[in-house]
Amino acid sequence: MAERNPTQQRRSPTGPNNPTAPALSTFLQRIQAHSPHSAQLPLFITALILLLLTGLTLTVTSLGFIFFMPLIIISSPIWFPIGAAVSIVFAGFASVCGFGVLSVVGFCWMYRYFKGMHPPGWDRVDYARSRIYDTASHVKDYAMEYGGYLQSKVKDAAPGA
Repeated sequence: MAERNPTQQRRSPTGPNNPTAPALSTFLQRIQAHSPHSAQLPLFITALILLLLTGLTLTVTSLGFIFFMPLIIISSPIWFPIGAAVSIVFAGFASVCGFGVLSVVGFCWMYRYFKGMHPPGWDRVDYARSRIYDTASHVKDYAMEYGGYLQSKVKDAAPGA
């Protein structure tokens, strides 16, 4: 009767009579522990698509260089001056834009400073201004004190003047 009933003879893969069952179950548990969760699935798919696009781009670029290299080498005397001119124009445009941004930022800082809104670094500017004013006043006092001495020396040097 046991020969005719297959359910009685079938052993469970995780049963105690199967020696590979514990190793198989721990292996499956390890795989499941490292499998992506449902929240990681879109990230995994996106990374896969980007990796595929990167490989496709590199392949097409390499094949393009291989096929168009003779044309590039033959026409290189034309490309070098064009590349130099484009580089110079781009550098000029970038510097003009940079100076424009710098002047706008400077004017905004000065506007905030003169309106009393205390932009960053206003205390250093006030300190420098006070130092310049103090130095100028000391120079003026020194000139007032010793100015008569120099005028008397000039009169002695040129008595007819």
